[in-house]
Amino acid sequence: MDHSGGSPVLFQHLFWFLGHPEVYIVLLPALGITSEIISTNSRKPIFGYRAMIGSILAIGFLSFIVWGHHMFITGMNPFLGSVFVFTTLLIAIPSAVKVFNYITTLWRGNIVLTPAMLFSIGLVATFIAGGLTGIILADSALDINVHDTYFVVAHFHIVMGMSAIFGMFAGVYHWFPKMYGRMMNTKMGYAHFWVTFVCAFGVFFPMHFIGLAGAPRRYYSYSEFPMFDGVLDLNILVTLFAIVGALAQVLFTYNFFYSVFRGPKAVQNPWKSNTLEWTTPVEHIHGNWPGPLPVVYRWPYDYSKPGKAEDWVSQITPLDHDEEEH
Repeated sequence: MDHSGGSPVLFQHLFWFLGHPEVYIVLLPALGITSEIISTNSRKPIFGYRAMIGSILAIGFLSFIVWGHHMFITGMNPFLGSVFVFTTLLIAIPSAVKVFNYITTLWRGNIVLTPAMLFSIGLVATFIAGGLTGIILADSALDINVHDTYFVVAHFHIVMGMSAIFGMFAGVYHWFPKMYGRMMNTKMGYAHFWVTFVCAFGVFFPMHFIGLAGAPRRYYSYSEFPMFDGVLDLNILVTLFAIVGALAQVLFTYNFFYSVFRGPKAVQNPWKSNTLEWTTPVEHIHGNWPGPLPVVYRWPYDYSKPGKAEDWVSQITPLDHDEEEH
């Protein structure tokens, strides 16, 4: 390639070698938060715990060898392109493992629909929806037709923007009582979820059709291009959903700050969760626990244990004779 100074294509390789793993830095914590919240509010041990851990490690590893799928139309060697197609499709396997484990944890669970649980289930829905369109973009022959169109914007923001942000909201609603010793307003939380969920899909679902129509991303206005007149109405619809969705975040912000100061006082463990942070006092103290540190006897997912009076057993509850024999 004739050029003076640096190589734009080399810069792209370096950028995407950073950029693709970086998106998982945002997503993987949200998936971990979702695992904890779904298990707690399904009142069931997390299904396939070791497979869940292995899938996170596999996603983290594979994220470093898929960057070339952003560059299928740069003129790269077709064989190299096929290697990136293979590795990109391969990352769908651990992702599917996580989705399967989420769904099977929910299956026949005694589900408690807290706002945190709704956002966690919403993450599973967006992860599936965004992952399916990722298969299209992973195929070099298909990607040529939709590269740099709104289809890419739709895919990325459903699987990354919505999933990661839903995980963040789920974490805030779940651990808010531990952070501030007060409870957020549940009805506002429900309203926040449903408006956000509907508006998010209202924004990004139509973008798939805008992209399939060939509309490129990063254009300020389509009014000068008559071939895109047919997607103008969809763009207006997207804008309306975006405005309503943004207003829903005002409701969340009000609920958050009002609850910090005026929310009802939280009990020590409002969700009856097994993890150790819920064994600390409501008041924040240096060292977390007064006196000696607690002794851990169990894993953090002893929910609905057969033979127990309640549907959860704290990690710091000693094993009884039968369990020790087992």
